[in-house]
Amino acid sequence: MTPRPHTLVHACAAALAAGCLGATLWHGIAERGAALAFGVLVAFGELVRHHGPRPRAGGRAGEGTPPGAGTQPRDGPRIRQAAPLAAAGSLAYALLGEAGGRPSHHGAAQVVAVVLAASLLGSVPHIGRGRGPTRDRLARRTLTVGFVAVCFQPLYGRGTFDDWGGPAHALLLLTLLSLSALCDAVLAAVLAHSRTGWPFPPVLRDELRALPGIGAAVVATGAVMALGVAVVGLWALPLLSVPLLLAQLSYRRYAAVRATYRQTIASLARATEIAGCTPAGHARRVADLSRSVGRDMGLTEPDLRVLEYAALMHDIGQLSLVDPVPAGATAALPAREQRRIALLGGAVVRRTGVDPKVAGIVERQAEPHREQPLAARIVRVVNAYDEKSRAGGPGGPLTALEELRLGTAGAYAPEVVESLARVLSGAAGAKEYGDGYEGGGVRP
Repeated sequence: MTPRPHTLVHACAAALAAGCLGATLWHGIAERGAALAFGVLVAFGELVRHHGPRPRAGGRAGEGTPPGAGTQPRDGPRIRQAAPLAAAGSLAYALLGEAGGRPSHHGAAQVVAVVLAASLLGSVPHIGRGRGPTRDRLARRTLTVGFVAVCFQPLYGRGTFDDWGGPAHALLLLTLLSLSALCDAVLAAVLAHSRTGWPFPPVLRDELRALPGIGAAVVATGAVMALGVAVVGLWALPLLSVPLLLAQLSYRRYAAVRATYRQTIASLARATEIAGCTPAGHARRVADLSRSVGRDMGLTEPDLRVLEYAALMHDIGQLSLVDPVPAGATAALPAREQRRIALLGGAVVRRTGVDPKVAGIVERQAEPHREQPLAARIVRVVNAYDEKSRAGGPGGPLTALEELRLGTAGAYAPEVVESLARVLSGAAGAKEYGDGYEGGGVRP
C-alpha cells in the first residue's frame, strides 16, 4: 500500500531529527552559551503556549453526536499561532551567523537538535495536563527549521554571505523566513488533507490567509533577533522578546472575545430548546454536521464560521409562533409556513447584532435550492436529515438519507445531499479540531 502523505511527512521529520541529534551528540555542542540561550528562549515560548479551548466532541452530554459531525472547540475558535515566541526563537537560531560580532559555527544539525530538545522540554508541563505537542506540529517544526538552517548555515560557513552587508543581509533573512512560512503552510495543508480528506485547495487557502497578522510578527521578530544578537549579543534576546509576548497577550484577548461572541450565539440558539420549541441538542447537531458538510464541499474557514452560526440559529424563528410546531420539525411543514418561520428567524437574528450574512442564510433556508446560497442549502439539508433521522427510530438515519435523495428534484440540493452522505459514511467525517491538525500561521 502507498503510505499516506502525513506518514511520509512524519518519516522525513523523524529521519532528519535522528540524523541531527546523532551528529550533534557525536561532534558535541558548539558555542554552548548561544545554544543554551536560544534553547531557554524556545522552551519558555513553549511553556507559555496558549492552547485555546479544549476540543469538544459533538454536543453536550446526553445530546448525542451525529456521525461525522466532527469535533468543535468547546468555547470558541482555536488559536492558530499558540507559541509565537518559540517559533521566532527557532527561526532566529537557524539564521544566526554572528553573536556579538563574532562568527558562530554551530551548524544546521545543532540548530535542529537544540530546537527539538527545547520544544519537548518546554512542553513537559503541557504533556502532564494531557495537552502536549502533536506529532504533526513537531514534524512541521523540525522540517521548517531544518529547511531554514540548511539554506543558511552551510553557505554562511563557507563565506558565501560575507559581502551581503546591511540591507542585503536583512533582505536575505526575510526572504528565507518568508519561504519557511510558505513551506509551513503547505505542510499544514498537506497534513490536514491527508488526515481528514478535506479538499486541499480551501485548506491551503486557510493556511495562507493565516500568514499575516501574528505570523508576520513571528517572521519579523525572527529576523530582528538574528540581526540583534549579531550586533549586541545574546542579551538582545530578552529585550526583543517583549513585543512578541505583548502581541501574544493581545491575541489571547482577541480569542477570548471571539469565544464570548460564539458563546452568546450558542446561548441564543438554545432559547428554542429551553422554550420547548425544538428537541434538546438539535441546533448543536445541525451546526456540527453542517460544518463538516461545508468543509467537505470546500468552504473556507470564514465561510464555515458563518455557516455554523446560521445553523445554530436556524430555528430561532419558532420563538415567534403562537402555536409551536410539533417536535420542532419544520421540514414537514408546507413551503409557505417554512418560509414564514425562516423570515421571522432572520428578523430576530438581525436584532441580535450578529453578522448580517447569518441572518441572510437563516431567511433563505426555506427557498427552492436553486435560488439559495450554498450555506442555506447545507442548513436546509442537514436540518431535514436530523429531524427525519430522529423520527425514524433505529433505522432513521438510512431512511432519512434516502428520503433526502428522493427530494433532490425539488426541495434539497443534490450536491449537498451527496456531500452529507460522504460525511456520514466517514469519508470526510474526520475531526475538525483534534490531534491530527493544527493549522495556520508560521509555526515551525
